[in-house]
Amino acid sequence: MTSGPPARVLIADDQQDVLDALRLLLKGEGYDVLTATSPALVLEAVGSNELDAVLIDLNYARDTTSGREGLELLEKLRALDPYLPVVVMTAWASVDVAVESMRRGARDFVEKPWDNARLQSILATQVELGRALRRGQRLEAENRILRGAEGGRSSRMIAASTAMRPVMELVERIAPSEANVLITGEHGTGKSLMAEVIHELSSRSGEALVTVNTGALSGTVFESELFGHVRGAFTDAKEDRVGRFELAHRGTLFLDEIANITPAQQAKLLRVVETGELERVGSSRTRRIEVRILSATNADLQDEVESGRFRQDLLFRLNTVTIHLPPLRGRREDVPLLAARFLTRHAGRYRKTLSGFDAGAMKALLAYPWPGNVRELDHVIERAVLMARGEEIAEEDLGLSEAAAASVAPRLEEMTLEEAERVMIQKALERHEGNVTEAAKALGLSRSALYRRLEKYDLEA
Repeated sequence: MTSGPPARVLIADDQQDVLDALRLLLKGEGYDVLTATSPALVLEAVGSNELDAVLIDLNYARDTTSGREGLELLEKLRALDPYLPVVVMTAWASVDVAVESMRRGARDFVEKPWDNARLQSILATQVELGRALRRGQRLEAENRILRGAEGGRSSRMIAASTAMRPVMELVERIAPSEANVLITGEHGTGKSLMAEVIHELSSRSGEALVTVNTGALSGTVFESELFGHVRGAFTDAKEDRVGRFELAHRGTLFLDEIANITPAQQAKLLRVVETGELERVGSSRTRRIEVRILSATNADLQDEVESGRFRQDLLFRLNTVTIHLPPLRGRREDVPLLAARFLTRHAGRYRKTLSGFDAGAMKALLAYPWPGNVRELDHVIERAVLMARGEEIAEEDLGLSEAAAASVAPRLEEMTLEEAERVMIQKALERHEGNVTEAAKALGLSRSALYRRLEKYDLEA
């Protein structure tokens, strides 16, 4: 039996005792078993169920020797789902029938009476191979979409506006390279999504994309998360831990909120970026890693360098290429497309049937300044989906006007302590345009304490 969720297998035979015996055998091995007694029922089951493998008899009602019905069924199954493993079986085994069934697409052949161990081995192998083929199929489809039928642009990143055109042209040129990339832009502009796009368009797309919010890490936690540690390195180090750099070996490491790391952390990071070597915390063994680094910030790192808060040599290592994402107010042509995508996602999530936006709603979406950028648009559409009463999103569902916001906002004295804290954090982030360091200062918190609350309340900077 393979790892992962239980494999669903369809067994087809016109003899009930055969079906009962096989069902009992395979259920004992952890399979989810469906049965069918005719080719028509097999096709119906395959068309309406997600299956990992099919085990079919070659002989049904028409005759008992030629295997013609089974071979015809096999061809129909291959046409219906070429990735579905099909194993054939018959009591009238012959070399000719076996060869013909394999020629028509069967993955393997079993004779009746079957050997239990051999049958189980064949099915386990075919289920695993079938799942691997489907994973490959999905990856190929994702890459095809990312590389795009429309000018090679990724359809995961809505980029139809004039402002985004040069951005995506730059991405197409540099994504296949090994260059480190710094992604800049206001909070909520889609920097993490851009990192995914760059990774998936690169030669490393088959390897891991490992993400770490560096701004949320401090002290030993920073080193442990990025470089790993060995057992006993510090009080809570009860076992060895692999760091993010090692996890991203031969792949891509995305360092988000890079401007928020301390000078001491910058020095440690610079050494690894320059040499490709690291030691886990508590170990003297040097490990070599090979990663491409993507980083992101909403700060002006050149200003940070000039003020002495960020190392210039580290900036040089990180920004071989800089990609700046424009704010949503500068790419209004993308608003209807993004809104439509978010509507589809949230309507499906909340099981609501909505056909789109009425004229008033679309006008409001285009007129709003979107200080929170794409992230804010996503949140607004999610709320609108929940509030909508008709078949379309109406302007009042969006809650964009100050009057609408005031009418639904609870008064502070009516909130619980946690609700009030959540609102205060949101407002502080809005005032400081997503700058976690400044928001933390305004709230009288340390940066790490604020990040813990962001995680607690499922908020994003």
